[in-house]
Amino acid sequence: MEQYEPDRPSPARAAAVRRSFTSGRAALTRRSLLRASAGGALAAGGLGLLSGCGIPAAGKSEGGVSSEDRSKEEKEVSFSNWTEYMDVDDSGDRHPTLDAFTRRTGIKVRYTEDINDNSEFFGKIQPQLAAGQETGRDLIVLTDWLAARMIRLGWVQKLDPSHLPHAFANLSPQFREPDWDPGRAYSYPWQGISTVIAYNKKALDGIEVTSVSDLLDNPKLKGRVGFLTEMRDTVGMTLLDMGKDPARFSDDDYDAAVARLQKGVDSGQIRRFTGNDYTSDLTKGDFAACLAWAGDVVQLKADSPDVDFLVPDSGYITSTDNLLVPNKARHKTNAERLIDYYYEPGPAAQLAAYINYVCPVDGVKDELARIDEDAANNPLIIPDKAMQAGSRAFRSLSAKEEAAYEEKFAKLTGA
Repeated sequence: MEQYEPDRPSPARAAAVRRSFTSGRAALTRRSLLRASAGGALAAGGLGLLSGCGIPAAGKSEGGVSSEDRSKEEKEVSFSNWTEYMDVDDSGDRHPTLDAFTRRTGIKVRYTEDINDNSEFFGKIQPQLAAGQETGRDLIVLTDWLAARMIRLGWVQKLDPSHLPHAFANLSPQFREPDWDPGRAYSYPWQGISTVIAYNKKALDGIEVTSVSDLLDNPKLKGRVGFLTEMRDTVGMTLLDMGKDPARFSDDDYDAAVARLQKGVDSGQIRRFTGNDYTSDLTKGDFAACLAWAGDVVQLKADSPDVDFLVPDSGYITSTDNLLVPNKARHKTNAERLIDYYYEPGPAAQLAAYINYVCPVDGVKDELARIDEDAANNPLIIPDKAMQAGSRAFRSLSAKEEAAYEEKFAKLTGA
């Protein structure tokens, strides 16, 4: 059996390196770049891009289009990812897990962090995919709502289960059955993204916060509450608080959630809707409490003793960034081998130690503890059973729903 041979730093060194590349730049993280795209850009014309090109924006696909697989002849794979979404060495110039993969397999990874925005990247690859041409990429990482669209359009390929034994065995149960890709036929999660409530203990000064209702209804928090500019997170968390299932809500449920948020805007309860810039409001105390992304909270807690988080009893929203093989990829088998590699406990743990998002791989806790014990015991990185049980996904939307919902949400937030 092939063995994972990591460039493993000491636990203390791993934590120090991770902090050195994350501390002080919270306003420019994976979340700020991603979430800016999921709302306004889509409402402003992302769906129109499809219809304007004569491409259906909805409809179930039967699968993507393969090309001649050159994986055996060409020992390489082209991997496009988001910025700062991979482990790095002390210099910040190399990626230890990718280097270990190449040493083991002989497959060179042409790794590029050229995804800065979902809609922008979609616009970049859409002309080639629509024309039935290759994109020059074998593996891409897209957020679940765009991954769902790519599958509907038939622009990504079905994965070969025989090349994914670790992925199939080790995928966390909470990520196995998204409604947009049942059974993970086309995708595997790169990382999970949890939305929780973060708070500043000093700013709360003894005020109890346990739920979204507290954010919206407690007059002592007026003008000191933040919600997110990402529709699925803000509305999803509000739906949960109202006793509605984000996986099965109706138009009336959505409108009721928006109306509840609008009341908070009109009364001044909600200070503002933010992207990742809530981090500065929270640490300064301008926000006493707000919706937040777990990957940010991990770092904020490390940097500020006043910041902490809670998971409402009603549950929390989890989304995913996903690995997909686009149509006409030249090295599909090599891409599948790379996907499967990141579902081995060793590489998965090393990745989790550096980027601090929700690890979608079961069985990594002991391995991660050897690198960073604090990370291994953090439920925002390795969810325990209680954390997994509270996870809820926002359901897939039709093209018509997506446009209508985003328009209503844009009016709410003033986007």
